[in-house]
Amino acid sequence: MPFVVDASIVGAWLLPDEENALADETLARMADDDALAPDLLIHEIRSILLSAERRGRISSDLIYSGLARLRALPLQLSGPGDDSEVVRLSRGYQLSAYDAAYLALAVLEQLELATLDRKLAAAARKEGVKVLGPIAHGD
Repeated sequence: MPFVVDASIVGAWLLPDEENALADETLARMADDDALAPDLLIHEIRSILLSAERRGRISSDLIYSGLARLRALPLQLSGPGDDSEVVRLSRGYQLSAYDAAYLALAVLEQLELATLDRKLAAAARKEGVKVLGPIAHGD
């Protein structure tokens, strides 16, 4: 079954000091199921990698290799999302427009959401979206 993946999951795949079982399971699941994300994922991952470099967590070489690994993933990137839905979700749950775009995609396509973001997961559950992983039930 297809699912939506957010930047917290992809960041955990790419940053060597953020090993995470859900991220690993989600990556493995992509061998069988389609994974979707708004195209803003690319910009968010660039930002995550640059921040990690500034903090000394990764070398500059890992920025480019991380971006290459991201582009090699079988991800289906969608456009910026439906404006009305993104604004509604952002306002309703005090989410950033970025996070609301992932949720809007999951809501509109009726897909599960893989995230490590507790606030986004809580909003997804309230919208009737199944959340994958350890925070699936508010844990």
